[in-house]
Amino acid sequence: MEKYSVVIAGGGSTFTPGIVLMLLNHRQRLPLRQIKFYDNDAERQETIAKACEILLREKAPEIAFSYTTDPEKAFTDVDFVMAHIRVGKYAMREKDEKIPLRYNVLGQETCGPGGIAYGMRSIGAILEMIDFMEKYSPNAWMLNYSNPAAIVAEATRRLRPNSKIINICDMPVGIEERMAEILGLKSRQEMIVKYYGLNHFGWWSDIRDRKGHDLMPKLKEHVAKYGYVVNPEAHRETEQSWNDTFAKVKDVYAVDPDTLPNTYLKYYLFPDYVVRHSDPTYTRANEVMEHREKNVFAIAREIIEKGTAEHCRFETDAHATYIVDLAEAIAFNTKARMLLIVENGGAIENFDPTAMVEIPCIIGSSGYEKTCIGQIPQFQKGLMEQQAAVEKLVVEAWIHGSYQKLWQALTLSKTVPSASVARQILDDLIDANRGYWPELK
Repeated sequence: MEKYSVVIAGGGSTFTPGIVLMLLNHRQRLPLRQIKFYDNDAERQETIAKACEILLREKAPEIAFSYTTDPEKAFTDVDFVMAHIRVGKYAMREKDEKIPLRYNVLGQETCGPGGIAYGMRSIGAILEMIDFMEKYSPNAWMLNYSNPAAIVAEATRRLRPNSKIINICDMPVGIEERMAEILGLKSRQEMIVKYYGLNHFGWWSDIRDRKGHDLMPKLKEHVAKYGYVVNPEAHRETEQSWNDTFAKVKDVYAVDPDTLPNTYLKYYLFPDYVVRHSDPTYTRANEVMEHREKNVFAIAREIIEKGTAEHCRFETDAHATYIVDLAEAIAFNTKARMLLIVENGGAIENFDPTAMVEIPCIIGSSGYEKTCIGQIPQFQKGLMEQQAAVEKLVVEAWIHGSYQKLWQALTLSKTVPSASVARQILDDLIDANRGYWPELK
């Protein structure tokens, strides 16, 4: 059987050990001959990589392992590039979140001004990696789950339209797992979903079991009362900020009870609520840095000191099985049905054909085929047109180094109350992102 070579771009990420464990757990579906790590931060990557090297030696010695900051070494002889990079790391995420809050505008990683700032940092790095992949492994596929996926996807559509990149997000996966739990199903794989929207900005319009039974009524009944909160006792490890987000879905759902919403819509429909419940001195970035960041690196150092990964406390990133589903579908032509971020091209009939939409696609060895969504309601269409315009303006601003375009993007965001506030936030973000953004004129 053919075995595959994978490079994980973002080798120093705290999510990388979980991705490695997940790949090992599913290697009967995606047999591996080689795993490589690539990062531009050698010191950070080395700690994670040395721990994973021990883990792989003990669990799967047949898989070759290496890590590097050299693009040629990283991208040569690979079949899949699994990209989850964070340009500027959590220090810049903290600024993305805190700067808008100075002006009573929500601070969030992928939504509003914070997402726009992060997108402006990410575009160049993703394009650079596509170019490395095409130079050193022209037949490889990039499976990109780097945030902010909507802006990155629009940039790749505009600037690398023929590249073998598939943009995908795990948020619908996590929500569908909760839906399956609400329904008493073993897995989200037992559900066939219809979904449409933009990344972090979408709705489920139909959910059925494999026999065609409609599961929406039962889900709606639960969501109307509890949002996506389910079995709180079994989810005690869920952070309070996420519990609040899952609970707030109840209010988001009430705005359109014909569909079930993505959790991120709370940021666009209830931005005042989010600001009121935010601490401008302690945001999600601080929460992650003080918990996940410290814990993962402490575990890595412990493995390195002991010289063994036996009884190691790394946790498998079960969410990330969608990455294996995607790679397996390409490698073995399985025709799996998955939500991808793709150019609309008429899949949503009454929406911009050039917008990057998130819809179900059928995936095989030659890439993906889009499913037809048809017409969408006026409410969703209006919201999506506004948000898609924001994403296009951000990419225009990056391409042309345009202050004006970026000011327009911030002004158009549903999270920002006025053009004057947008300009104040933009000027602060420019100061914070010197060296990361193109120079704006």
